[in-house]
Amino acid sequence: MIQYKTNNITVFQSTLYKTSSAIIETKHSMVMTDPNWLPEEVESIRQYVMKHIGDRELYIIYTHSDFDHIIGAGAFPEAKVIASEEFNENPHKEEIIKQNYDFDQKYYLQRSYLHTYPTVDIGISEDGQTLELEDITLSFFKAPGHTNDSLFTVVEPFGIFLSGDYLSDVEFPFIFSSYKDYVDTIEKAANVYQNYDITIQVPGHGYTTDNQQEMRDRLVFSQYYLQNLLTKKQALVDELSKKYTFFEGMKDIHDSNVELANQELES
Repeated sequence: MIQYKTNNITVFQSTLYKTSSAIIETKHSMVMTDPNWLPEEVESIRQYVMKHIGDRELYIIYTHSDFDHIIGAGAFPEAKVIASEEFNENPHKEEIIKQNYDFDQKYYLQRSYLHTYPTVDIGISEDGQTLELEDITLSFFKAPGHTNDSLFTVVEPFGIFLSGDYLSDVEFPFIFSSYKDYVDTIEKAANVYQNYDITIQVPGHGYTTDNQQEMRDRLVFSQYYLQNLLTKKQALVDELSKKYTFFEGMKDIHDSNVELANQELES
């Protein structure tokens, strides 16, 4: 379904894990993030693109390589792909594609396309790297912590912050690669807000917001969670249980966060 829409951006949200796919439109370009999840949802996104793209170029930004974020890649073979260099050099590409096939097998899902790991056309190798697309500028920042290949994108002049699997209103921080990197990445997000006039934030899971207080609240809670992950223990669990509707389904990830942070800080 379409979860958020203004003149320049349309955000689709999957039934599964409230996963987002944003489409930003300008006179000359169409820029998408992470087409996903279910076959009918990917097809709806595809139909939207075909209806509106005209003679514009299609770009897809893959925010990271988790299988749910690339599961729709095969439906858009014509797109120019933007991703981090770590995404491009991922040694687990075949394993990720197998996760896509295994998901479809488990739920008897049929698709009109073959699963594929995106071939990167424009690799992001450093913070602050930009891409000029005639009437918009994309600024990129590496965002490791959730995964080592995660990527932030700021879209100007619209003030859109594509934050990937960070700063969600339905998930606490999911730390899959590095606790220390995650802490640094959240500080990088704070710098994005300081250095750019952000008016819309699009998380990889959850709801797009144009409310400045909500943006601040998401950032502050991520900082709070990371700072108290190893100290508040049960009190933090109690807070998470109250704050997040689906916490029981995510509790094992919190436990894994604690274990990973302990390992890093003890080494």
